[in-house]
Amino acid sequence: MDGANCAIVVAAVFWLVALAGGGRTTRIVLSLLALGAFVVLVTPEPSVIRAAVMAALAMLTILLGRPSAGLAMLSVTVCALLVIDPWLSATPGFALSAAATGALLVLSRPLLRGLSRWMPEPLALALSVPLAAQIVCGPIVALFSDQQSIIGVVANLIAAPAAPIATVIGLLACLAAPIPALADLFAAAAWLPAAWISVTATMSAGLPGATVAVVAGPVAAAVVGVLSTAATVLLVRPRSRWLRAGSALVIIVAVGLTGGRMLLTGPLAAMTTPEDWTIAACDIGQGDAVLIRSAGRTALIDTGPDPEAMQTCLAATATSHIDLLVLTHFDLDHVGGTSAVEGRVGTVLHGPVTSDDERRMLERLVSGGARLVQGEVGVHGELGDAEWRVVWPEPDSAAFPSGNDASVVIDVQGSGVPRTLLLGDLSAVPQRQLLASGRLRGPYTVVKVAHHGSKDQAPALYEAARAQIALIGVGAGNDYGHPRIETLSLLDAVGARTYRTDEDGLILLGRRDDEIVVWLERAPPP
Repeated sequence: MDGANCAIVVAAVFWLVALAGGGRTTRIVLSLLALGAFVVLVTPEPSVIRAAVMAALAMLTILLGRPSAGLAMLSVTVCALLVIDPWLSATPGFALSAAATGALLVLSRPLLRGLSRWMPEPLALALSVPLAAQIVCGPIVALFSDQQSIIGVVANLIAAPAAPIATVIGLLACLAAPIPALADLFAAAAWLPAAWISVTATMSAGLPGATVAVVAGPVAAAVVGVLSTAATVLLVRPRSRWLRAGSALVIIVAVGLTGGRMLLTGPLAAMTTPEDWTIAACDIGQGDAVLIRSAGRTALIDTGPDPEAMQTCLAATATSHIDLLVLTHFDLDHVGGTSAVEGRVGTVLHGPVTSDDERRMLERLVSGGARLVQGEVGVHGELGDAEWRVVWPEPDSAAFPSGNDASVVIDVQGSGVPRTLLLGDLSAVPQRQLLASGRLRGPYTVVKVAHHGSKDQAPALYEAARAQIALIGVGAGNDYGHPRIETLSLLDAVGARTYRTDEDGLILLGRRDDEIVVWLERAPPP
């Protein structure tokens, strides 16, 4: 926003001086002086200085009607700034500022002509500037960001009318600082346009499909660059038919692939997975989220770190309502996706609460219609034809008051549901105490391995559980080295077949003729 604010200041001064009858030289000199004063006022940080230099160049060249000279001036300025501070070459902000200014000089007019064929010229003019910046900056953003905005141009267009108002009124509030009453009046008046910009950004970012996830790096930058070039060719419409046809083909393929993926992960997601599952280990990255279903009732044990990933799993499993939500403990990798189920939960079974953020999360679930139950030994209930019971933690435990070692551990079994033990994030010490308590009803068919397969496990517990299948919720390439080779060897030694979400994706378990059937998203079933 620094560049836009600088441009607004220059344009405002240019217009005021022109209104007062000042000549071109006077307008340019006073505008540049005002820009310098504005930089001093908002503090001359590197990003502000870069934006001021780029804004000054853009405004000067466009207002002087010499964009070709502006490109040469931009090149000289970029070289000069890099000589003064070579480290700027490694900063995304500098690359984006230079690229956006170059786009304004080179692309905005061709895009204006192209858009004018399809819409009224005032609208085309409003769209051409942010569209030019988006096209050129998109590949640079893809180098370091894992998201690409789809509606950024529209959001900028909606927010644009409020930007100059907020900037000018805010500037007046600063200038009126010696008169507190007047400064407060200006500051209060600036709230409305500033709030308009903030609400626009928040709502647009939260819209379904507003962003596309990409793997940041050169490959993503190349793909975005090809798409940006193709879109530019179609809008500018050069004479070469082959160039236009090739660009159209690129856009058609991209739209087809994107639309197909949105359908398969949205409305049609459930059609890509079997229907007769009873246990689903969701692929939600480095975290846990396990669904259990019996006689039309569904339990969700933890929600992973990301609401979007959680929502994707719910769509793939055709899950619309959660009868029992178990929040084993309040680490982000177990509760970060809880907003995806707010308003569609019956009962919440939760671990020890220790912070205001945790209380607010539970309050949001309650406001959505959920009932809260403290998860501790002795609590039990039914899920369709199955029953569940809490086997850990002990009530009011002084040894394990909260966190991983106070994770809610539940035992589930019943008609159609394999006997299952879900260990949360317990470490070896509470695992040994749980085994010594005599509350385990092994052997189990399925065990959800504790703490994403970390090394801190109690071999005796897994030997007593004698599970046929071990499920590990874990993110690909995580920084913890999960699952550890020691744990995988332990599971292999006790005869468990291990499935992990980082390699297998969504994992579904079901019964067929008294046998456990496994369906994997990313690998053929054994």
